[in-house]
Amino acid sequence: MRSPATSELLDRARALLTESGPVESRRGSVPGWLGVDAAEAPGIGRFIDHTLLKPEATRAQVLALCEEALRYQVKAVCVNGAWVGLCSERLAGSTVLVAGVVGFPLGAMESAAKASETRLAVAAGAGEVDMVLALGPAKAGEWENVADDIRCVVAAAGGSSVKVILETATLEPLEIAAACLVSGDAGAAFVKTSTGFHSAGGATLEAVSLMRRAVGPALGVKASGGIRTGEAALQMLAAGASRIGTSNTAAMAKWLGGEAGKVGDLLSAQWVASGK
Repeated sequence: MRSPATSELLDRARALLTESGPVESRRGSVPGWLGVDAAEAPGIGRFIDHTLLKPEATRAQVLALCEEALRYQVKAVCVNGAWVGLCSERLAGSTVLVAGVVGFPLGAMESAAKASETRLAVAAGAGEVDMVLALGPAKAGEWENVADDIRCVVAAAGGSSVKVILETATLEPLEIAAACLVSGDAGAAFVKTSTGFHSAGGATLEAVSLMRRAVGPALGVKASGGIRTGEAALQMLAAGASRIGTSNTAAMAKWLGGEAGKVGDLLSAQWVASGK
């Protein structure tokens, strides 16, 4: 039997499925979730998490990631826990954050293990933590267990922001909405589409739009998994994302940094190109 809390959660999630998409993305203005000064900002680097999560990544490749992050003026680098300390040392004094992944890529471990991994990452300098949702309990509808798992990581993270990776390609729309609501209630700062490692797939515009409806303006939405071009990144930002995770940052160079056009102009051009 479902608990009253779970029944209330699912009622909230069902209500979200009847709502239309974010108003700003349809209207053609710069979406509010990108920030009040986004329209005049140069390039989309401020929304990019430059990512290297391959298990075979070497020290030289991780340092190269940091150099690219500085060159392209991105928001953060996202790396496995073993590399958080190195990235924090190299990026010290810059505006680039270090995000460390936790429970990656499966999310199928004890909450205490995730919490321990989180404490290690934060101690090494992680300003953000990208944790993987407990997918088994989510698919089983055990939302109180999912919430407890997130709370453990949020508590261990202290002042560092927590992003919850939902692996949306494995979830039904109702489950995506419920996972977003649970994440927000449990203290997460972001919800995130994908690890990029699951065979079910990565980010979609539909999932990102639903996630934005679910969390409103209060939380961040990170689109990741299969985003390889500047055009795709702009589409995700228009759909509801406020952060983009990609390992293909270099291919987006003309949309990044001080030499790129203003975010408002880039989005307007994308809307015209897509016929919106």
